[in-house]
Amino acid sequence: MINSATFRSAILSGVAVGIAGWGYLAYTGIVGAVLFSFGLLTVVNYKLPLYTGTAGFVPLRDEQGRSCWLSAIGKLLFILAGNITGCLLVALLSRLSPMDLGGAAQRILEGRLALGPVRAGLLAIGCGFIMTTVVTFAREGKMLALLFGVPLFINCGFPHCLADAFYYLTVPVAYTGAHIVEVLMLYPCLVVGNFVGCNLYRFIAPKA
Repeated sequence: MINSATFRSAILSGVAVGIAGWGYLAYTGIVGAVLFSFGLLTVVNYKLPLYTGTAGFVPLRDEQGRSCWLSAIGKLLFILAGNITGCLLVALLSRLSPMDLGGAAQRILEGRLALGPVRAGLLAIGCGFIMTTVVTFAREGKMLALLFGVPLFINCGFPHCLADAFYYLTVPVAYTGAHIVEVLMLYPCLVVGNFVGCNLYRFIAPKA
């Protein structure tokens, strides 16, 4: 259901991802990747709506078998907006940190822009597949999967649209402003790529 409570929960979900992203920017490498798991562990434990944790489970057909894609997409975009708002709040707070979080975030954005929208979007499919898989395990009480899946997509270089939202919002404004058109072309491709990856099991093996 789309309501103010859902949006507030989505903001908190974005805050969790932002804090996890902060930890990754502070340490990077495998340590930072493991620390990023905090975000998804928090989302799963509190049952918060996260775009990549919802995209693979939102109903695409109603009980009568009729397509309900429009309502599903609307719900996901509503959650995404709340998630990004939460990431923005943490990104603003990160500017008070004495650590060079902005510099680390800029290097990530530079890498994404070097890939371009199409390549980055295709790589984002891998992240979506991992996200739906580990959330499925977590819903069965197998939380250890989160500690493997999150570092896996990070070290594979598979973009996560909410992690990237936090990184881009943390990048120094001067750099983002100079590349705003490129960023606006890139980001929707990550969102779509994550969605496709989250639903691979439904698209390819719907009865699995």
